[in-house]
Amino acid sequence: MKHFINLKDIPTKDLRKILIDAKKRKNARRNLNNLDVDKGAPLKGRLLIQMFEKSSLRTRLSFYIACRQLGGGALTLRPDELHLSKGGESIEDTAKILSNFGDIFMLRTDKDRKLEEFKKYLSIPIINGLSPSSHPTQILSDVFTIEEIKKKPISKLNITWIGDSNNVLNSLIAASTKFNFKLNIGCPRNYHPKKDTMRYLKKNKNKVSIYNNPKKAVENADVIVSDKVISMNDKVDKIKKLKYFKSFKINTKLMNFAKKDCIFLHCLPRGDEVDEKIFSSDKSKVWQQALNRVHVQKSILLYSLGKLR
Repeated sequence: MKHFINLKDIPTKDLRKILIDAKKRKNARRNLNNLDVDKGAPLKGRLLIQMFEKSSLRTRLSFYIACRQLGGGALTLRPDELHLSKGGESIEDTAKILSNFGDIFMLRTDKDRKLEEFKKYLSIPIINGLSPSSHPTQILSDVFTIEEIKKKPISKLNITWIGDSNNVLNSLIAASTKFNFKLNIGCPRNYHPKKDTMRYLKKNKNKVSIYNNPKKAVENADVIVSDKVISMNDKVDKIKKLKYFKSFKINTKLMNFAKKDCIFLHCLPRGDEVDEKIFSSDKSKVWQQALNRVHVQKSILLYSLGKLR
């Protein structure tokens, strides 16, 4: 049993095994429909229980389809329907019931401590489907997409992040230490990564640079990655924040400072941080990026259940 909570805690060799397996599984499904089952049905008889405390479209759909393609079943719970939120039932008791009925649990949560509490009491693996500090399934899938498109290891590429220092960036930073790629971060001075992330960077001595000038950040970039500037439940002065990020909008002028074959990725949903012309251009690979969540998450499920081939 292996949990999948934070990329920092997972050995690089295991992350690479997940990516290799995902590539094989994607190639093997070229002529199959969404709900056709993979050869061997490796999760036949297994149940994924997923719970969302925050809004979800891509994570909800991709985990459901991933488990079904592996021959298993998937059940989605809403916290407002459970005693956990309405009847005062403890995380300990809830975790024990989940362990009795399910084989693996995926949680999208509004509090990082809930992941750790569930982990403490579950006797089945838990996967982090997004928390305030990280989004590991998204970023591992993004690594897969980047290598698929660029046809080379991510360690040989220059990756640029333009946007807020949020949970997605935290996982991208963790990935940069695991896969040893150069990462430039472009953000306003008031929106640098938090102190604990900076301590992690200093400790790992990886190739990460922070720029307050977006043009400098995208120089020589092979890939530009972004996210919505105003995140879910972002309790800030939105008008003030958007004003700070105005010069960081990803448009044709900014893309021209990157390599000619630079691609654009966005985990979605999008906001004003990217120009429509770029978002809809050939450089944008956001739909391929979203679809790849299914393939990588299948391999994450297998990894956590000890069935990775």
